[in-house]
Amino acid sequence: MDNNIFQRFEMLVGSEVVNFLSERRIIIFGVGGVGGQAAESLVRAGLGHITIVDRDVVDITNINRQVIALHSTIGKSKIDVLKQRLLDINPHLEVVAIKQELNIETLEFFDLKSFDFIVDAIDSVKDKIALIKYCYDEKLNIICSMGAGNRLDPSLVYVTDIFKTNDDPLAKVIRSNLRKLEITKLVVVASKEVPKKTTTRTPASSPFVPPAFGLAIANYILKYYLMYNIR
Repeated sequence: MDNNIFQRFEMLVGSEVVNFLSERRIIIFGVGGVGGQAAESLVRAGLGHITIVDRDVVDITNINRQVIALHSTIGKSKIDVLKQRLLDINPHLEVVAIKQELNIETLEFFDLKSFDFIVDAIDSVKDKIALIKYCYDEKLNIICSMGAGNRLDPSLVYVTDIFKTNDDPLAKVIRSNLRKLEITKLVVVASKEVPKKTTTRTPASSPFVPPAFGLAIANYILKYYLMYNIR
């Protein structure tokens, strides 16, 4: 591998960390504003294998917040666009792109036990719950994105346990479901900002908060490895 790719990051964290990341396997469900930024940041840090899962195509309304969304990519598969982008960052990266929806019927297809970390950046509540329960039962590492929509301030993004979140309608619904399943903990990225009220069911979104969610996810995974696996 061309070590110059990660030279500046290696100066900060050391070659041991970069080498360790090069051997990790991470899967990201949903590669929009949150998941796409998380994927790119992890790859720029030296991640060696990434699997990306999404069934959607790039839409013009994605341009304001998603790293893969350009006028030249409208209508193209999100995973195909992101795969090409990630390989352009690191040609030696192993990328698996899966155009499929995650749900309770397809969970086993993904062989989640083969991954070191799982990132949930999907929108569907029932599919989130199915993924969370599976990971909880199997004791797999997972971090989940809560609501990034209807917010403006990236400085209020933080990582916490879901049972410590406030002012997040999505987290409230997820918490309720987790209690019924007797799931007592879940690492999430959320925002302390009270979401703005809108007149439509479709959430508004800024160029600042979804990418900040993705950066927070990538940073949490790095810190997890530093704390529990390397030093």
